Amino acid sequence: MIDSIYIARHGAYYASNNNIVELNPEFEGFRLNWVTTAWTSPTGTPRDPPLAAFGESQAQELAAHFLTLPEDERPTGVWCSPYLAKALGLPIYIEHGIGEWYSPTAPGTGLHPRPGPAASLTQFFPDTIDTSWESIYYVSRKGEPVDALYERCKGFLQDFLSLEEVHKKHKKILFVSHAATVIGLTRELIGDRRMPLRVGCASLTTVTSGKGNGEVGRWEVGQEKLADASFLTGGVQRDWGMEDIVIDPESGEVVDDHGVPGTEGDGEGLVGSQVAKLGLKVLHGQTQGQVIHTSNL
Repeated sequence: MIDSIYIARHGAYYASNNNIVELNPEFEGFRLNWVTTAWTSPTGTPRDPPLAAFGESQAQELAAHFLTLPEDERPTGVWCSPYLAKALGLPIYIEHGIGEWYSPTAPGTGLHPRPGPAASLTQFFPDTIDTSWESIYYVSRKGEPVDALYERCKGFLQDFLSLEEVHKKHKKILFVSHAATVIGLTRELIGDRRMPLRVGCASLTTVTSGKGNGEVGRWEVGQEKLADASFLTGGVQRDWGMEDIVIDPESGEVVDDHGVPGTEGDGEGLVGSQVAKLGLKVLHGQTQGQVIHTSNL
């Protein structure tokens, strides 16, 4: 049964992109598009720049931090937002449910990007990505208001934790994601959407099941374990919080974002929880939609 969840953030944009101040993870660190506009996505996926040299150093420092922990305190699996990502010595499970947060798309501008399945990334990390894991949750390509981001994080966690508790394969796991999603996951696990939290590049949050028996909303975290950057040479770098979101003064809602040109006529594809569509067994006593996929773990 899972007793600890590590949640790491990768990094942020060099300059803000509309209302989003950060983008894609490669474990963690600064992205190349923060320091130059002359970058090419190695995967061909829109908005997926590689790490800058400083970001690579941050990733190495985070990995080194995990290696300083006793072996039984280290994560045994990494679940990552489905952009180019890497970790050291652990399998990566690609999970869309912890993917990037984009605000709702402006009318007529198309859809937000969605990376392909795990199999499409194995050419970049052939010995790292475990393709047996199927994403159990998908983010809307039309974007999400802030409340929908929280609901997505909550729904994903409920489904995910039921899978892990049944299989008992991992006690400690690592999620690698983006600033807004990292905050959403942390606040939903704790059960407080107003909890003060800013996350820096390569920072690490550690939550424990405590007395909540793994129930979403009842996990625990110490203040020193929130967005910890003490192991990084530069300390906290480019921290981001929900208060940095750009709000439309008239509607009071997050400003619209633009979709990817050329996707105006595309279908949205899969959205939300996929456990029922996979035809999987609902666990006794669990919330509808929480199921086991025995081939996944």
